[in-house]
Amino acid sequence: MKLAGKRIVLGAAFLLAIVFMSYLMVFAADGKDYKPAMYATFWSLVPPIVAIGLALITKEVYSSLFLGIVIGGLFYSNFSFEGTVNHVMQDGIVTVLSDSYNVGILVFLVVLGIMVAMMNATGGSAAFGKWAENRIKTRVGAQLATVALGVLIFVDDYFNCLTVGSVMRPITDKHKVSRAKLSYLIDATAAPVCIIAPISSWAAAVTGFVPGEDGFSVFLSAIPYNYYALLTIFTMVMLTVMKFDFGPMRVHEDNAINGDIYTTPDRPYANVQNEEIKGKGTLIDLVLPVVVLIILCALGMLYTGGFFSGENFVVAFSKSDASVGLSSGSVIALILAVAFYSIRRVISFTDCMACIPEGFKAMVPPILILTFAWSLKAMTDSLGAAPYVANFVEQSAGSFINFLPGIIFLIGVALAFATGTSWGTFGILIPIVVAIFENSDHTMMIISISACMAGAVCGDHCSPISDTTIMASAGAQCNHINHVNTQLPYAMMVAAVSFVSYVIAGFVKTIAIALPVSFLLMFAALFLLRMKYGKEKE
Repeated sequence: MKLAGKRIVLGAAFLLAIVFMSYLMVFAADGKDYKPAMYATFWSLVPPIVAIGLALITKEVYSSLFLGIVIGGLFYSNFSFEGTVNHVMQDGIVTVLSDSYNVGILVFLVVLGIMVAMMNATGGSAAFGKWAENRIKTRVGAQLATVALGVLIFVDDYFNCLTVGSVMRPITDKHKVSRAKLSYLIDATAAPVCIIAPISSWAAAVTGFVPGEDGFSVFLSAIPYNYYALLTIFTMVMLTVMKFDFGPMRVHEDNAINGDIYTTPDRPYANVQNEEIKGKGTLIDLVLPVVVLIILCALGMLYTGGFFSGENFVVAFSKSDASVGLSSGSVIALILAVAFYSIRRVISFTDCMACIPEGFKAMVPPILILTFAWSLKAMTDSLGAAPYVANFVEQSAGSFINFLPGIIFLIGVALAFATGTSWGTFGILIPIVVAIFENSDHTMMIISISACMAGAVCGDHCSPISDTTIMASAGAQCNHINHVNTQLPYAMMVAAVSFVSYVIAGFVKTIAIALPVSFLLMFAALFLLRMKYGKEKE
């Protein structure tokens, strides 16, 4: 009875708290033109810095992100309880979950989880693993195949992360590649590939941020100067071929060779292998749905860009809405997959429907992290991080004109790392660069725009609150903080070489010198690390 009484009291208190918070949210001031005292100051970057720091220290991402959100709410409301609750709930969590673009991404995420569950249930995943077993014989082959598939899926980074992970995970597990290394290979072939692919959602985003210029031509001209993306792909291949790793990744890889692909006690999805069904499915039951999914998602993006209304292929991609295209294409692909499996009778319609909650359940962790990451970005935006960084760049432009590409690269890294968004970083920095150079030095404008893109991708690649980083962890079914910790030294090494390359490019202003020098510097760094750490054992 005492226990029941305590539960009643706690339940009543909880309900009263909800009613009280609802009252605060309903009667809070509108505040559309309100600007907090900390607006457009360094304090606007403190919430994401706190969230990232706590996540790396505590290894617990949910509470770290939530504390960052609360700090942002406190700063925005000038430490008012009512204002903090209202801002965090209404302007943060509720707003990001009601945003149509975000909802489309969540739908796409859930559909991918359902399709993976169906492929496992039919035995298609097991059949693909058996097929690959006869063709991919080594750890090197498994990693290179992952990189190759990641490069081939260049249309969108979200789609890249989840598709590559679901297809390659059984193969890398068989060849004892750690989940942390798989996450790195997925993450490093998502945004870095998309940002140098002319036909991608990222190219479409960049072209929209170049006022007064031919955005697509500028994007094409900037590709050879995108050192971070090019050197990241080069580094992945060289690490695999030279058979070495360093930093925390080396620990994970050594443990994987000895049979432990997780290393840490936290082993997300560790029971998935045991649930995999070796049913009647064959290789076609995995390959055909994936191919159809790729085609329909690409067609969905083209449709949103007006391709079927008369726009040409390139313009349609530049105007596409990735959220609508990916969600629409994936839902149609799911319906076709259910029909395909039912007709082939490799799995019943009832079992297909049973995969829906299973697939949704598998995607709950990344959905939670994405929701908190988007909410944290909303807090940062409301505190004026964008105008603070824009003002800083404009003030420093005149004094260090030749060093400006390198400086812009570092600012892009810091901003994308703190906010978890590369597209937002594009939107802040690229218009500033165009305004500085458009009437004076076209080459420096191209180099600096490329530095914006490279820095944004680098910061996004490193940040634990980046949606791409979160999806790479989900695709590899890896502990999220393990993924962040292990890939950070690799990303920072490439970032250091990229920074030096941008400083060189700012002085020589020719790709014929700057690009070969960047690759030589990267190779020298890898060679020295290989001499220090030695070759891994198969």
